Amino acid sequence: MPEPIQNPAALPGTGGNGRIAVIDIGSNSMRLVVYAGLCRSPVPLFNEKIMCGLGRTVERTGMLNPEGVQLALDNLTRFRFLIEAMDVERVDVLATAAVRDASDGPAFVREIKRLAGFDVRTIAGEEEARLSALGVLSGTPDANGVMGDLGGGSLELVGLQDGVIGDTQVTLPLGPLRLSEAAGGRAQAALRIVDEHLERQGWLGAWRGRTFYPVGGSWRALAKLHMEQTNHPVHIIHHYEVDTGALRDFLSLIVKQSRSSLEKAKVSRRRLETLPFAALVLERALRAAAPSRVVFSAHGLREGLLYEWLTPEERRHDPLLSACRDVAERYGRFSVGTALSHWTDALFPGEDTASARLRYAACLLSDLGWAEHPDYRAEHTFLRVLRMPVSGIDHAERVFLAMTSYVRYAGALDDAVVGRVRGLAGDAHAARALVLGLALRLAHTVTGGATNLLQRTNLVLGDERLTLSLPEDSACLVGEVVERRLDALAKSLGRTGAIAYVPRPQAA
Repeated sequence: MPEPIQNPAALPGTGGNGRIAVIDIGSNSMRLVVYAGLCRSPVPLFNEKIMCGLGRTVERTGMLNPEGVQLALDNLTRFRFLIEAMDVERVDVLATAAVRDASDGPAFVREIKRLAGFDVRTIAGEEEARLSALGVLSGTPDANGVMGDLGGGSLELVGLQDGVIGDTQVTLPLGPLRLSEAAGGRAQAALRIVDEHLERQGWLGAWRGRTFYPVGGSWRALAKLHMEQTNHPVHIIHHYEVDTGALRDFLSLIVKQSRSSLEKAKVSRRRLETLPFAALVLERALRAAAPSRVVFSAHGLREGLLYEWLTPEERRHDPLLSACRDVAERYGRFSVGTALSHWTDALFPGEDTASARLRYAACLLSDLGWAEHPDYRAEHTFLRVLRMPVSGIDHAERVFLAMTSYVRYAGALDDAVVGRVRGLAGDAHAARALVLGLALRLAHTVTGGATNLLQRTNLVLGDERLTLSLPEDSACLVGEVVERRLDALAKSLGRTGAIAYVPRPQAA
């Protein structure tokens, strides 16, 4: 029998150096995620989900689904071998609603220890709610509203006040597996059950008019369906924003769909039976919470667990900028992000904090495409930035960063590849992306990415001119290509380009 892997309640001293694995044993699915290390924006190295359906029989028999138990045990044994082969240093195994509520849950936990060597932590509903809320905050630090995490067996609801978890954290037996059994598969009976539970949550009234943050696999599947129906051009769940009324109409439609209709919509076969019940729960939760908007979160319990392990100082780090720095260190040639941010300050007078943050992120990513084929560099970098697995930004901001990278590599914003998503960003973002992209292109051309050269030059924005200022002894840096790219940048600002040479200070 294999030796058990240690299952820490905290990770003192890891500092992001060792690989970490989290196994989440849920009521419907079980997932293993291996991360490169503990940091503000953890990078998944391996991610696999098994649809076990452990909670499929809990409501009716009080016990775990026998087929799901065997499937889970087989795969947990496999996960153990994968984890060892990947040299994972630490693993945390969490079990949620089905295991904590089933009479044979403790026996299942003991069998996991015997066969796979894992220590399993079965967490209470309130703890599950808290960790899921932390997950939302890890990806949306200023979240303000109600988080709802729907698992196969339970629904967790937590109030979030400007990035802080509120006093109320509840868990309700409204997961689609349990709800389907309790309602005998009838939508009308399920609706009554859901409303009875939600009507007891009087605290929700205080959160009306804010944001609802859906979490969980079933609700992510609904978000994907909505994207397809509306032809949303960016198929990324995190921070997918939908008008509350429009989403409720869509969910009401899903509740009424037959199995064959959902099959045509390319819904996962294992979610076909429960998806209408997941839609019903979300629609009634939106009715009860009355949010002004809905913002889906790709972060939940697992991300919340990692976020909790961070120090208070690490939690305060910006998730977007942390991820961009990591990407720049792994794939860039030069560490010029901060210098480029300072160098482009003059082009954006009166800029607000949110815009400056995005500009800094774009500067960190400015050398991301250097290794791509020159003929496809702009397009590949655009798509790579657009689809980066990062948090801390909405879809409009994603498009801004991607457009900036596209212009930096000589792409034009009226090209077809940009046109599919440009409408998400709006004209103001597009105008800023053009200026910043041209500035980054000029900076890399003048200096070749060398920070020491960049720091010897600067831009001066006047009423009529944009001036590139260089020391006299650096005149050799200017050539036809530099002049052409300076003129393009100046034109985007409604100015003419000029070059000024500054004499070196005389020695005392």
